[in-house]
Amino acid sequence: MKVGISAGYWSGSPPRGIAERVAEAESQGVNSLWTAETYGSDALTPLAWWGSQTSSLQLGTSICQMSARTPTALAMAAQTIDHLSGGRMIVGIGASGPQVVEGWYGQPYPRPLERTREYIEIMRAVWARDKPVTFNGRHYQLPLAGGTGLGKPLKSIVHPLRPDIPVYLGAEGPKNVALAAEIADGWTPLWFSPKSDDFYRAALAEGFARAGARRTASDFEIANTCWLIEDNDVEKAAAKLKPVVALYAGGMGAKGANFHNDVFTRMGWGEACAEIQRLYLDGRSDLAAQAVPTEMVEDVALVGPADKICEDIVTRWKPTCLTTMILAGWPRPETRDRILEAIRS
Repeated sequence: MKVGISAGYWSGSPPRGIAERVAEAESQGVNSLWTAETYGSDALTPLAWWGSQTSSLQLGTSICQMSARTPTALAMAAQTIDHLSGGRMIVGIGASGPQVVEGWYGQPYPRPLERTREYIEIMRAVWARDKPVTFNGRHYQLPLAGGTGLGKPLKSIVHPLRPDIPVYLGAEGPKNVALAAEIADGWTPLWFSPKSDDFYRAALAEGFARAGARRTASDFEIANTCWLIEDNDVEKAAAKLKPVVALYAGGMGAKGANFHNDVFTRMGWGEACAEIQRLYLDGRSDLAAQAVPTEMVEDVALVGPADKICEDIVTRWKPTCLTTMILAGWPRPETRDRILEAIRS
């Protein structure tokens, strides 16, 4: 299993110390750096900024929201970073949810799987650069249907460094996970739990079995962002993450339309999720965080003393389908080698 490091997305302002952490991670042989976006900072600018200070890290977005950019715009950005980095770009994309897509970007959300398929097909056509790009889909048309009539098919002026940049799909539900296995080069889960490994392997197998599937299980990458919080007291470590879990399970999306809530519910936390969401949507985020069971945090994160974290990695996480563990959080200096070795060995 490979190790990645997450710079995430920003909250109120740019996070401190990321440049130093990235430099240290690269010196420790970490494989990849990942950024994200919601409705504040974007994923591409920090990736280019911090990535420019590295020489070996793969540079991935986990994720770029599709509705934020047209497929040609993201294809342009990806091939630009790929050139500047010497071929280290990984394009992680995702559909996000209706709150963000319709509320922030003012774009329609329905039929996200179909939209994803079209989006990736157009990006690959840009990078292939074998002819001017044309596309006539439900969601995207190149040239635009019903426009001025002056649009013409175009071919990228830039010759991509790689004509086939890796695309990873951010997905949580079984249909979207199967789509990732069918058309993408990798999958970036969110709130993956080792206890759900069989569920996800079945969804992936469905995608790999489809006619024309791009990859097989042997050459498909699965890069999961996993929180890591060290503390000799497990409860204290988990408490630091409970507000984040409550935000996603309770506040990311409306009642009945929260994909993160669905993920935790499938793990067996349905009763807790209902209470967390009720409190969060009532404006009681503090009580929602308190309603998150410590065991629910332990299902999806590495929390506690280093000995426990290493044991969890070896006994729970290593046997799963994951190929890369992206750490959101960085081990202490005195335990760093042990934890990183537990993941890699």
